Amino acid sequence: MASARPNVRLQVDENLQSMLTGSLMRKVKSRSWKRQRYFRLQEDCMSIWYKSKKTGNPKSTFSISDIETVREGHQSEVLQSIAEEFTPDRCFTVVFRGRRGNLDLVADSAQEADHWIRGLRKLIESVENMDQKEKLDQWISDWFYKADKNKDGRMNFKEVRNLLKMMNVNMNEDHSLRLFKMADKSLSGTLEGDEFVLFYKALTQRDDIHRLFNEFSKDRKKLALLEFVDFLKQEQLEQKENVEQFAMDLIARYEPSETARKLHAMTLDGFLMYLCSPDGSIFNPEHELLYQDMSQPLCHYFISSSHNTYLIEDQLRGHSSVEGYIRAFKKGCRCVEVDCWDGPNLEPIVYHGHTLTSKIFFKDVISVVNKYAFRVSDFPVILSIENHCSIEQQTVMAHHLQNILGDKLVKSTIDGKVPSRFPSPEELKCKVLVKGKWIGKLEDCLNGQGEDQYTGEVTDEDEVAEMDDENVKNEMKRKGKGSKQSLAKELSDSVIYCKSVHFNSFQHSRTHYKFYEVSSFTESKARKLIRESANEFVRHNAWQLTRVYPSGFRTDSSNFSPQEMWNAGCQIVALNFQTAGEEMDLKDGMFSRNARCGFVLKPSFMREVESNFDPEHPRDTADYHPLNLTIQVISGQQLPKVANSKEGSIVDPLVRVEIHGVPMDNVKQETKYIDNNGFNPVWYETLTFLVHVPDLALVRFVVEDYDLASKNDFVGQYTLPFSTIKEGYRHIHLLSKDGTGIPPSSLFVHTRITEAAGR
Repeated sequence: MASARPNVRLQVDENLQSMLTGSLMRKVKSRSWKRQRYFRLQEDCMSIWYKSKKTGNPKSTFSISDIETVREGHQSEVLQSIAEEFTPDRCFTVVFRGRRGNLDLVADSAQEADHWIRGLRKLIESVENMDQKEKLDQWISDWFYKADKNKDGRMNFKEVRNLLKMMNVNMNEDHSLRLFKMADKSLSGTLEGDEFVLFYKALTQRDDIHRLFNEFSKDRKKLALLEFVDFLKQEQLEQKENVEQFAMDLIARYEPSETARKLHAMTLDGFLMYLCSPDGSIFNPEHELLYQDMSQPLCHYFISSSHNTYLIEDQLRGHSSVEGYIRAFKKGCRCVEVDCWDGPNLEPIVYHGHTLTSKIFFKDVISVVNKYAFRVSDFPVILSIENHCSIEQQTVMAHHLQNILGDKLVKSTIDGKVPSRFPSPEELKCKVLVKGKWIGKLEDCLNGQGEDQYTGEVTDEDEVAEMDDENVKNEMKRKGKGSKQSLAKELSDSVIYCKSVHFNSFQHSRTHYKFYEVSSFTESKARKLIRESANEFVRHNAWQLTRVYPSGFRTDSSNFSPQEMWNAGCQIVALNFQTAGEEMDLKDGMFSRNARCGFVLKPSFMREVESNFDPEHPRDTADYHPLNLTIQVISGQQLPKVANSKEGSIVDPLVRVEIHGVPMDNVKQETKYIDNNGFNPVWYETLTFLVHVPDLALVRFVVEDYDLASKNDFVGQYTLPFSTIKEGYRHIHLLSKDGTGIPPSSLFVHTRITEAAGR
């Protein structure tokens, strides 16, 4: 099957050779759980095979494409717990994409660990650099090896039939036998190598692409340069200054035939490669870059924000881990929550109070912030501190913040003067802001007139405003309204631009509050304010930061829809990152643009203090500008099987398109379902939408397995901002439930955006 393996181009160095030979290593789950496992790189250089030392245990594999990164040394809590037993040069952690747990390993020697660390990193880089054709070839190769039961490198017709079911297609036996015989050039009754590739190409022939190609190709063999230019202008609506040069660039990039490239022409294979590439994606590649103005005040941006960041499971018995912070930062999160309590030996701990969740040290959280906060994005990080600590341990917290973060910690205003507005993300690059309680006023602190005692006090109203736990809130309320909480001056001095305050009313805020004061609301309180005073909420958020967090009753760590909060201009909409679902899809979609930096500039009508925008009544907005969105859902490709489905079951796919935005825009439409075909279903169904506020709208594509008797099963999804949609014939590369890619699964659609009539 060498022809279907992209990694034959890899130079097999001593690291890969050692991995191909295999190693006996310790798999570590805890201080007391350490088991020997045999690991070996498969010959395809794309998967790792491993088995227990116990005889009879089934062998397992994981794919290189499932690995996000490799960390060397004691860079996990598990390996830190055995640091005295095994030196760091023998230890490493394999971090998987999505929500799969890490794999912590200890090699027998430092050299062996080094071979695996370097080898895995080389393989990960190779996968990341694959083009579309190589990814597809690898997918074919993976299926071949799964279906080749006796591992002889050949597949008879029975194995092929089993393969088709595994690949989610229920094909007529006569038709599949006809394709099999056509591909069996050696007349051996089996397929191998190139013969299987030939069979696959016949199986996956894209009639939809062929039809489109023939519309623009005069000789139906190639697209001449000007024919391709016509396609880019008429169908793809490309607005490049020099479309002809752009067309030549695409041909050079995607056309596999050297002869065609020399003629500046594109064959059907090249045309398909282009349409399946990032240039043929529904997501505007220009919005993958940092394209927004980053010099506006911080309150003018939506900010990717996490709730209970330390949890990687539910909030009653879940596991607290610094891994939660690492994962959040890798997703571009810019506001994380740190829930602090008194710990042993004067070391503050972080966990979900009054629950059975495990505990981690505050200093370890801050160390992770120092190490990982700016790897994905240079823009500022906000630490939302929920402080339950004694004065002594608050002082320790302040020392850790200053000593570990150093110059990254914002200790004063940018120029040392009293500002009249928030600094911008650009001005705060690579800086950490602490959000928390604060003694006195910013003006007093900068003038040296701040509280000179060791401690100060804040009212319990301020404290309750920040409480995420309903039990703690009730406890605070029982103390009585006039009670006070002591606050260490050193910790107070770490808070500069984000002072947590109790919210009274919008009128009170306009009259008394400063720009640097931040109010927090539960989702229910925020909804109430939106219902009663949506426009005032929008105006408030043009001046101050607002944080909204999930109800304390969401003990399963479920999420609310962030969209309704963004509609009111709320910037810090905190979600449980550990919980997959529609709400996190919307969050991922919102922050998929602008280089995934974690900041998205709010629409202009939400940045004015005198804005008349009301999400409940968008037609009354001064610059109301509705648009029509037309989506023709054409086809699907290699849709995955539903997780844990019965053996031999085939998906009956349907596509639902959802608009998420202001209430008037929240609509869903879906196609009919296709019976027994998740491999290459074809719909050619057109869905139309009127979008009243395009600047706030997100579009979510969902593929489901239709079920007459019960709820449809989730197959895949993709969510993007309306403003990033590229018109024309586009592929949508589907994501799994936890937001990771599932190549080569995709949808093929045609989109058009037009002015709405009679507005």
